[in-house]
This record gives sequence, C-alpha cells and structure tokens, in this order.
Amino acid sequence: MFRLDQKTAIVTGGASGIGLAIARVLGAQGCHVYLFDLHEEACKQAAEQIIRSGGRCTSLVVNVSDQKAVQEAVGSIMDREKTLDILVNSAGIAHIGKVENTTEADLDRIYQVNIKGTYNLLHVVVPVMKAQHHGAIVNIASVAALVGISDRFAYSMSKGAVLSMTQSVARDYVKDGIRCNSISPARVHTPFVDGFLQKNYPGREKEMFEKLSATQPVGRMAQPDEVAHLALYLVSDEASFVTGCDYPIDGGFVFLNN
Repeated sequence: MFRLDQKTAIVTGGASGIGLAIARVLGAQGCHVYLFDLHEEACKQAAEQIIRSGGRCTSLVVNVSDQKAVQEAVGSIMDREKTLDILVNSAGIAHIGKVENTTEADLDRIYQVNIKGTYNLLHVVVPVMKAQHHGAIVNIASVAALVGISDRFAYSMSKGAVLSMTQSVARDYVKDGIRCNSISPARVHTPFVDGFLQKNYPGREKEMFEKLSATQPVGRMAQPDEVAHLALYLVSDEASFVTGCDYPIDGGFVFLNN
C-alpha cells in the first residue's frame, strides 16, 4: 500500500522540518521527489540524504515567492518527466505578534512566502495536472487557521488563506481529476522550534519546550514524520476519494481544548 512508483512530486520547503520529512517518506515509497528551497546547501544535503536511503531526489534552488522562478523550475521538471503527479506546499515562515505590533513589512514578508508562494505553485502546477487529468495536492496549513492563537496575527491570517485556497482548488478542479487537501498541524518539533527557543528564551529552553508541548492534550509536540505519513496517505491512490478536506494533526489541540 501507498507505493508511489513512477510518480513525480514537488515538495516546497523540502530542505528541513516538515518538508524534508515529507520528501523522505515520498522518496522511500518510490517517488522521484524534487525539492524546492531557497537554501542551496541544505537543499543539496537533503537530496543526498534521500538518495543514500535509496530514493530518487533532485534539489532545486527556488524562491517560491518569485512566479517566474517557479515557472522555470516546473518547466525544467516537465522537460525531464512525463507527468507531475504530486505537489506538496510546505514552504512557510512564522511570525509572532498581535495586530498592533505587526508592521507592514512583517505582513508583506509573511504574505510573500505563505500566501503568494502557495499561490504561485498552484498557479503553475494546476494547469499541468489539468492537462494530464490527474494530480494530488497537499497544502500545509496550521491549527492557527482553525482557532485563535495568541500573538500569531499575521501567521494565522496566512494559514487561513492556505486553507481557503485548498478548498477553492478542490472545488474548481474536481472534474479535472485533481485532488487538493490540506494538513493543519499543531506544534511540531522541528529545528525551527529549537532555534526559536534559543533566541527568545536563553537558559530556559527546556522549561519553555515543556510548556509548549503541554498545550497539546496528548502532552507532546508532533514529530515531522507523523505529519509526513498523513501527507503520504493524502497523495496516494488509497486516498482517491478524498478531496477538499483539512486534516488537523494536533494531539487533540483543536477539539479537546474547547
């Protein structure tokens, strides 16, 4: 089950965190994964890691907020591949702040990556999938799109947009054989979390990590692979009846905290 042999995928933000975990899992299931990321060396190392594990992977330095760069990268993939079967929009950045201390520059920065970056990939890839009459898309949203979270004004706004784009694409292209779903994780233990704690809570990293972990009713953060396995299901043929859905993977955060 869940084999992806002879399939091709794009995973944005694939050099680290959730994106890398998804790329590893897809590669292990036989998919040729193309990593899109801004960080050239990290992207290259991620691809080499997947190849050493027996997967097929190609790293591409792509700024997802630049539509021309996205078009060129997708064009280069289609020059080599017969189909583009899977798109995972995982590239994203965070911001901490309420509306009153979120600057215009903060909002623009979040918009460029989380909203415009997702739009750019959808804008370029959907016509390819429409022409071949099949494709599976997974967008990484967040529980911040579903419930109010303190000090996450701009980030919540951006992930709400990702959720809305997911539903819109699913509705507009269901007759074209394209499935589009989203995943809304709660806190996931990635290198970003460790860096955030070191920067903002020096000397209190362990205390704050435990505090953040406790906000999930199961008492811990998710591991990136747990999100990746849900993504694998959603892009697989086993999920062929699933589209237009959002999947909280949150240790009970959304429903058990309310």
